[in-house]
Formats: sequence, C-alpha cells, structure tokens
Amino acid sequence: MDKVKSRWTADKSSKMQVFTSENKNHAAGKKQNKPDSSSQGKWKAYIALASVPMVLVLGNSMLVPILPDMEKELHISSFQASLVITLFSLAAAIAIPFAGFLSDRFSRKAIILPSLAIYGIAGIAAGIAAVMHSYGFLIAARALQGIGAAGTAPIAMALVGDKYKDGTESEALGLIEASNGAGKVISPILGSLLALIAWYAPLFAFPLFCAAAFAAMLLMIKEPPNEKKATSAKVYLSDIKKIFHEKGKWLLAAFIAGSLGLFILFGVLFRLSDLLEKAPYHIDGVAKGGVLAIPLLGLVATSYLTGKKIKSNGSLMRKLMITGLGLMSGSLAMAAWLHSNIYALIGFALLSSIGTGLLLPCLNTLITGSVDRPHRGMVTSLYSSLRFFGVAIGPPLFGYIAKRSDTLLFGIVAGLAAAACVLIIVCVRPPAKVNKQV
Repeated sequence: MDKVKSRWTADKSSKMQVFTSENKNHAAGKKQNKPDSSSQGKWKAYIALASVPMVLVLGNSMLVPILPDMEKELHISSFQASLVITLFSLAAAIAIPFAGFLSDRFSRKAIILPSLAIYGIAGIAAGIAAVMHSYGFLIAARALQGIGAAGTAPIAMALVGDKYKDGTESEALGLIEASNGAGKVISPILGSLLALIAWYAPLFAFPLFCAAAFAAMLLMIKEPPNEKKATSAKVYLSDIKKIFHEKGKWLLAAFIAGSLGLFILFGVLFRLSDLLEKAPYHIDGVAKGGVLAIPLLGLVATSYLTGKKIKSNGSLMRKLMITGLGLMSGSLAMAAWLHSNIYALIGFALLSSIGTGLLLPCLNTLITGSVDRPHRGMVTSLYSSLRFFGVAIGPPLFGYIAKRSDTLLFGIVAGLAAAACVLIIVCVRPPAKVNKQV
C-alpha cells in the first residue's frame, strides 16, 4: 500500500512539474510575442540615461553665446566672464572622484538624483544673481553647479556598466557619447535663441532641463542591486590601488587618450568659432552655431554607430581607436597647412570629430568593463575628471598658441593626436572578446 501511495505521489509530483513547466513555457511564449514592449522599455532607459550627459553639456555650452552680453551688463572683463565657464568645469573635475566613491558605497541613483537637484537649484540661484547684477553670487552659484555636475554624467556611465552587458552596454555608452555631442550641437543655438528674450534667460531655462532629467531617471531607470557588501574606506582604497597596479598601464593610456580627444575637440571648435566671428566672415549667433554643428554632427553620428557596432569585440575596438586617432592626427596636420581656407578648416574639423567619435565609445566600453561593480564608480569618475580638465584647458591653450601661429597650433595638436595613437598601440591591447567584470 505504501509503495502504491508513494508511486501515486511521485506521479502527481511529476504531473505538477510538467504542468508548471508548460505554464512557464506558455508565459515565456507570451513574453516573446511582445518584443516591441521590451524594445520600448530598453529605449526609454537609454533616453533617460542619455538625458544626464545632455543636461551636463547644456549647463556650460549654452552660456557661451551670452558671455559678451554678460560682460556688458555686469561690467566685467572677458577674463571674469570666462570664469563662469572655467570655475564650473574645475569644480566638477575636483568633485567627480568623491561622487564616484559615494556611488560605489551607496548606489548610482542615490548620487545622480541629488546631484541633478543641486545642479538645477544652483542654476536658479545663478539666474537670480544675473538679474541682481551680482557677479560674486553668480560665480559662487556656478561653482556649486559644478559640484552638482560631478554626480551626473560620470556616474551615469558607471550605471550603464552595472546595468548592461555585451552589445547593449557598448550601444548605451555610444548613445551617451552621442548625447554628449548632440548637447554641444544644440546648446550654442539654444543659448542664442533664449538670449533673444533676455540675456540671462538661458540661466533660468537650464533648471527645467534638470527637472526633466531628474524625472526620467527617477521613473524610467531601475538600478540593479549592489549584491556585494561595502568594505571599509581603507580596504576600498587598497582595492583601487591594486586595480591600478594590475591595469594601470593601459588604464592611464586610455585616460590620457580620452582627455586629449576632448581637449582637441573643444580647442578646435573654440578656434573655429573665433575665426568665424572675424573678418572677412563675421558669422555670429545662431548662424555660427549652425556652422559649428557640422563637425559636432559628425561626432554624434559616429559615436552612436561605433557603440552599436563594437559590442564586446576587443580587436575591433583597438582598430577603431587607432583609426580614430590617426584620422585626427592626419586631418589636423592638413589643417596646419590649409587653415587659411575656412571651408577646408571646417572639413578638417569634421574629419577630426569623426575620429573622436571612433575613439571615445571604445574607450568608454573598455574602461567601464575593466572593473567590478564596487569599484566602477571611482574608476569611471577618475576618467571623467581628466576629460573635464581636457575640456577646461582646451580653449584657453588654443587661444594662447593661436596668437603666435595657427600653423604652430594645428601642428602641435596633430602631434599630440599622433602621440596618443602610439600610446594606444603600445599600451592598450584588449582581448579578442572583452569580458566585463561584474
């Protein structure tokens, strides 16, 4: 009797397992029949993540067109006006590693969301300072904005590394880099248009973009849980030191190449902008923004396509990085000889930007995938900090060298791009298939 009962129980259990399995398969089948829903959710998350670097760029570049008006209205020098941009970038560069550390200790969204809030509130304060004609208050508000900016795009890059893998990671990072470039395209035009209302209008418009990015991150992004327990600060710093001891050679080479890429990009755009305003062209405002958009659109399209293509193919990443830096070096070397022709210079700037678009998504994917979740925020933040320094020092250095000779200027940056290319060839040798640390 016990044997019969046991057999019946086993049969019943077996049937239940078959039934459960069938239900699971049926549910999976139903789920598979809704690919559009999954794709829609993926793109919502992509858009939310891309909004963060877009806001970061708008916060700085949108103010460039109003700097001359700021000088007149606040009765300040051009140097004082430039500090509105420079202090923002320097404050962000200094604060970024601290934001990275905190995001590793807690969570990415716990840093991104308050940072966006600080960024937006400080933007309102900057607008009020402009209306009150208080330069000191304006500078303080911009420095606070820089501190808020530190916890935005760099931490979003780390979040992409946590959330995605294989092809989707490189695609998301490519989109983030494209969003960064798109922000550079629209920000001068948008700043010029808003300035038609009032010269300080861009300062008040910016917090609205922060609020939109805050809502998108809050509602559309579900952060994966941090399954590893936080270690003490001493152990954490020891781990970071170990990472750089083991991988420092190629990481530092990647950091330098990424920083140089943005240093050259912003420097070239600054010099091109300056030349467009002078005789015989006298192109300013929205029209100038449209011309500067040409090389930036090359960066946007190339960044997105590169991120979509590379996936986890380390061999392809290496080839594209070398090709990108080679293209930058060659086009800038040609610019050294033909810079007097503005059309040729715009073409060379476009080629150089395409080279940057080939380089940056590959670097982003390699760097975010090189370390595990508990240390990714710090490593990507150090990388972003160097990128910020590259952006900050590009325009003033280009302006200083251009006073001597444009041939010298473009010759130097062509040499720097070539040196970065050699650095990548010698130091950065990713495996054929890049396996991300988790």
